Amino acid sequence: MRRELLTPRADWAAQMDSIGFTYHSIDGTYWDESRCYVFAESQIDALESATAELHQMALNAVQHVISTRRYAEFAIAAEWQDAIEQSWNAFRSGRPDGFTLFGRMDLSYDGKAASKLLEYNADTPTACLEASVAQWQWLQSVRPSADQFNSLHEQLIAAWKAMKVESSVSRLHFAAVADSSEDWGNLEYLRDTAMQAGWQTIALPVARIGWNGTRFVDEFNVPIDCLVKLYPWEWLVREDFGPAIARGSTSVIEPAWKMLLSNKAILVVLWELYPDHPNLLPAYFEPALLGASYVKKPLLAREGCNISLVIEGTAHETTGEYGGEGYVYQALAPLPKFGDDYALIGSWIVGAEPAGIGIREDATPITRNTSRFVPHYFE
Repeated sequence: MRRELLTPRADWAAQMDSIGFTYHSIDGTYWDESRCYVFAESQIDALESATAELHQMALNAVQHVISTRRYAEFAIAAEWQDAIEQSWNAFRSGRPDGFTLFGRMDLSYDGKAASKLLEYNADTPTACLEASVAQWQWLQSVRPSADQFNSLHEQLIAAWKAMKVESSVSRLHFAAVADSSEDWGNLEYLRDTAMQAGWQTIALPVARIGWNGTRFVDEFNVPIDCLVKLYPWEWLVREDFGPAIARGSTSVIEPAWKMLLSNKAILVVLWELYPDHPNLLPAYFEPALLGASYVKKPLLAREGCNISLVIEGTAHETTGEYGGEGYVYQALAPLPKFGDDYALIGSWIVGAEPAGIGIREDATPITRNTSRFVPHYFE
């Protein structure tokens, strides 16, 4: 694993615009092809194997939480527990109302030691368009003879096709907040893969979803039978219409059981179930067992907010509005540093299979929404 410095293509912005990646320069530089990361095939194999194993372990952890009813540790209210269990049972039975499309694991990996799971973005993972189409287009233009750990596009279409065979739903509604260009870019890409799989789709802002007293409808009063959302479950449950989701007939992607898998408390459960696993880090609800260096993370948070990186008692913190539900404390696994930058690997799962990686780079050791996306290839 190494970093190469490159000269960006003269027309790179136009090329990105052409594939719908219009937020490539959000907050300054987001897509950054002035560098790329290069892997050996054996390193890609190691990442793929670890991702598959971690995903299965995470599913086992969800089953454990449900079986032992440890919802309080996840700050999940009693009125949502039935919805979680019903959707989990549907998933385990292979029914469409438990269907899960994807997730992204954030890993610390330097190409030498075993990769370490930092968290699992299992509910509303973003950077999908970048990891799928954008860096593949870059590869074909810049390194056409090389390969890339990236089958996201094909696997997303295949997953939608498989769901369509089993589902009685006739259309999919896709929703996100209206003022987020990044969320809409990712949502429209996911919608495009669904359409390529044969689905009829409708997109609308979350604020335009209505409740007619019996069921959810869109702004044209069309029933919403299945909602594909880039809107976190922890926000949905607080909406005025939240209770209607729990008891309603609308299925949701990602399903309610992802409230467990996307919660940082799952890191504690994983360490309890698989202590000393090479791809896990010790994680607890209190920092006492971790010594003077650890990472403090909110149970529920987004985009690197409210993270405290404590090194030998000195804290480096990001700001935000999260943490009210509580925190977990995880052993420190510093991101590898290349030049002046730190690199984080996002490893994707589609359905139950690894589907590729994307790399985020930042001048600080905490990855945030402003961190740059950098392409990769392997030899």
